[in-house]
Amino acid sequence: MAFSEASVIISTMRAYKHPDPQDFVLERILYALSDPVRMEIVRCLAGVTEATCGELDGGRPKSSMSHHFRVLRDAGLVQTRSVGTTHMNSLRLDALDGRFPGLIGAILSHK
Repeated sequence: MAFSEASVIISTMRAYKHPDPQDFVLERILYALSDPVRMEIVRCLAGVTEATCGELDGGRPKSSMSHHFRVLRDAGLVQTRSVGTTHMNSLRLDALDGRFPGLIGAILSHK
């Protein structure tokens, strides 16, 4: 593959859709957090600014993790951005606290 072809592939990676905070639905957030894998991802992200999918996968299959990240994004819990071929994830704590003050802090305080 020539350099120009690689550039086209990287530059056309799809941007992820993230809901606006006013569109967050409590039931969707609670559903996303009801899965132990997704809860583990959120706990990890609560302790860092950003992390790659690989840092958060715990050795699980990529297809399984793609599903978990999609559920977290759709609920508004996680922001994913592409940096080249890497996906960087962050917890949307400010947006979540703006919509549901104290919810995530209360959930994360219980182990």
